[in-house]
Amino acid sequence: MQLQSGHNESSAVILKSTARMLLSHNFDVSPDILPELSREEFTKIFEDVFKNFKGMQCRQISHPHWITEVLFPIADFSPEQVGQLCAQAMSTQRQPLNKEFIPEILVLGGMKTTPPTSNSPNALQPQEWGVDIVETLSGATFLQTISWDATVASKPSDQIFKVEL
Repeated sequence: MQLQSGHNESSAVILKSTARMLLSHNFDVSPDILPELSREEFTKIFEDVFKNFKGMQCRQISHPHWITEVLFPIADFSPEQVGQLCAQAMSTQRQPLNKEFIPEILVLGGMKTTPPTSNSPNALQPQEWGVDIVETLSGATFLQTISWDATVASKPSDQIFKVEL
């Protein structure tokens, strides 16, 4: 096994057994109905959940689009399972805020297969997961607006996932 300078074999194994997922928040609801989350509030939702799972790490990052980085053991969790945990965490956090309106939550994930768009360490890298956490009035309308079906039609099923709550 070839290793980069400064890394030992055990750290290389850890890196290979951990997947990286970057989360963004797509808030498609009027703030009159539900308050929008700050970057800190958004990240805290996932930090509070993922601290209860062995091998999962979560932190806020500095990037114009991506807000939160999640590292997870690929032997224990599939990307879709992490997406389901994200959806449940958002739902649990947001439900009590407005009893009359419960937003639909979509978690739309895709594996990056193209070169990074910047050299920032917080940019999404090939083989990593970019995931949009969406709060919306209508999941079906939102998916139609972004042409989800057309976007994912040519992608292998193991490189995308969608969770709807």
